[in-house]
Amino acid sequence: MDSFIILYKADLSRYDYGKVKLYLKVFHFLHRKAQTRKNPISKTIYKMLFRIHSRRHGIEIPTCCKIGKGFYLGHAYNITINGAAIIGENCNIHKGATIGVESRGKRIGSPTIGNKVWIGTNAVVVGRIVVGDDVMIAPGAFVNCDIPSHSIVIGNPCVIKHHDYATEGYI
Repeated sequence: MDSFIILYKADLSRYDYGKVKLYLKVFHFLHRKAQTRKNPISKTIYKMLFRIHSRRHGIEIPTCCKIGKGFYLGHAYNITINGAAIIGENCNIHKGATIGVESRGKRIGSPTIGNKVWIGTNAVVVGRIVVGDDVMIAPGAFVNCDIPSHSIVIGNPCVIKHHDYATEGYI
């Protein structure tokens, strides 16, 4: 099966069927097409359409960003993700979240985010850090350190609390 179809169907399956906003269907369609096309002309056309659509909705996610299947955008406005970030499968990212690069210091680079991670409204995740699987990052949290799997992260500076099944009921 075509990798586009697998990724696109997995993304849309995360939304309540029939309640997916048209702009999110178009966003996921263009994003996955731009990522999976082999033909350079087709890839360029999808990238341009994706860029136009993304800017209209304030979503800054480059097509070079590695994102696993089942990507979910909750209230998808003003979301910024650095192109070097890596995001695992079945991750939720909400309005105002930033996943960015650290340009100096000991954590120069972009984050790697595991599977089943929930990132709340206005949360910031920066630097060359690793966020484990099954992690919930609370709204407004500032994360610039490694986060072990099965954790809840709150506050600024971030406070990490171990919690089995941290994202249960959220993802």
